[in-house]
Amino acid sequence: MKDPAGGGSDPPAVVPSRIPASVVYKLSLILDRLAANGRIDHCSSAYADARGDTVSASLRALGLDYLKETSGDAQALSPSVERWGRHLEFAVHHLLEAERKLCVAVFERRPEAAPVCFAEIAARAGILDFLNFGRALAGARKDPIKLLRLLDVFDCLNKLRLDFNRLFGGKACVEIQSRTRELVKTVVDGAVEIFEELPVQVELQRNLPPPVDGGVPRIVSFAAKYCNQLLDRPYRSVLTQVITIHRSWRKEVFNDKMLVEAVLSIIKTLEINFDTWSKSYGDPTQSSLLMMNIHWHFFKHLKGTKLGELLGDPWLREHEQYKDYYSTMFLRESWGTLAPLLSREGMIMFSKGRATARDLVKQRLKSFNASFDEMFQKQSKWVISDRDLQQKTCHLVVQAVVPVYRSFMQNYGPLVEQDVSASRYVKYSADDLDKKLNTLFLAKPGRPMRAGSFQIKNSDDKITSAMTGLYRSASTLK
Repeated sequence: MKDPAGGGSDPPAVVPSRIPASVVYKLSLILDRLAANGRIDHCSSAYADARGDTVSASLRALGLDYLKETSGDAQALSPSVERWGRHLEFAVHHLLEAERKLCVAVFERRPEAAPVCFAEIAARAGILDFLNFGRALAGARKDPIKLLRLLDVFDCLNKLRLDFNRLFGGKACVEIQSRTRELVKTVVDGAVEIFEELPVQVELQRNLPPPVDGGVPRIVSFAAKYCNQLLDRPYRSVLTQVITIHRSWRKEVFNDKMLVEAVLSIIKTLEINFDTWSKSYGDPTQSSLLMMNIHWHFFKHLKGTKLGELLGDPWLREHEQYKDYYSTMFLRESWGTLAPLLSREGMIMFSKGRATARDLVKQRLKSFNASFDEMFQKQSKWVISDRDLQQKTCHLVVQAVVPVYRSFMQNYGPLVEQDVSASRYVKYSADDLDKKLNTLFLAKPGRPMRAGSFQIKNSDDKITSAMTGLYRSASTLK
C-alpha cells in the first residue's frame, strides 16, 4: 500500500477502518447508559485509550523514531524535517480529523465529553511528539541550513493552521494550543535571527585565508546557491511571511521588496571580500587565478537564475569582463614571461660563430627549462574550478608557450641536439609541453573538499560552519 502521506521510502501507513454507523449508534447508546450511572469519565477514558492506540499504531507504521532525534545539527535533521511535514499532515488530515468526527458522533448524546475525549486521543496518538521535534530543530546550532529547515517547519504549520484551529481550538486542547503557539514563535524568532545575521557573517569571512589552490572558495559557491534559494520558490514567500510576522510584533512593516534588498546585500557584501582574499596571496599570479575563478563562477552559475535576474544583465556581464581581464593578467604575469627567454637576439648562424650560437642556445634553453619547471610545479597544485574555463585557460597557455618553443627548436635545436650534453638542455619536445600544460588546474582525485565558511556565532561563542553536515570539515576557506 502506498504511503498516504507521500514518499515511497516510508513503510505503508494503515488508515483505521471506518466504523459502521450501526456500531457508532450502539456505542452512543452504551455511553449514554454508563453516563446515566455516573460512569461517563470511565467510559470516556476507555474509549480514548482504545482509539488513541489505534491512531498511534497507524502512525508507528510510518516509522516515527526520528521524532526522538536530539541532534544539534540542522543538516543532520534535514531528511527528518521533510518526513515530519508529510507525516504531520497525514496525521491531521487522515487520522485526527476522522477521530474528531467519530468522537462527535459517539458522544452525540453527551457533547460536553467529546472535546476532552478527543484531546486525550490526540495526546495518546503522539501529536505532542511532532511539536517536540519542531522544538528540537529550533534548538539546533545556528547556521544557514537551519534557516531553510525552520522555514520548512513554519510552512507546514502555516498550511495546517486552520486545521489546528478547528481540531484543537477548544479548552480541552489548551496544552496543544500553547505548545503550538510556542513552537511557531520559536521558529519565527530563530529564522529571523539567522537571516538578519547573514550579511555580518559573510563580512566576517573577509579575514579568513582563501583556498591555497586558488579555486572558488566554498563560501562563494554556497552563498550564491543559498541566496538564490531564498529568492526562489518556495522559500521567498515563506521567508517574507515569517519576517512580516516578526516585524508586526514590533509594530514594524516588511514586504517582498525589502526581502530582495536584504538578500542582494549579502551578495554585495560577498563581492567586497574578493579583493581582500586576492591580496592575501604573496603571488600576484595566483591572485589573478582566484579572481578569474570567482568572477566566472558568479557569471556562469547566476545567469538564468532568479538571483541573476534581480542583479541584472549589466552586473553579470561585468563579472564576465572581470574574468577576461584577470585571465589576461594571469597569462601575462606567468606563462607569458617564458617566450622572451627564447629570444633570437644575438644568435649567429654562420660557421665562424657556431660555438657562440650553441652556447647562447644552451643558456636560453636552460633558463627556459628552469622557469618552466618551477612554474609548472607551482601551478600544478592550483585549480580552475570550472571545467570549460580550465580547458580554455590551458589552451591559451599552450598557445603562449608551445609555438614559440617549437619555432625556437626548429631553428636552433640542431645546434645542441647532436651535443653529448644535449639531454641537459633539450628536456622537452613541443608535444611534451603541449601534453603537460593541458594537465594543469585539474582537481586531483581524492582531494578533500574545501570546507564552507558561512559561519554563525552561537550564544556560547563557538563558531558553526554552514556546511557542517555537508562536508564535515573545518570552517575555513581552504
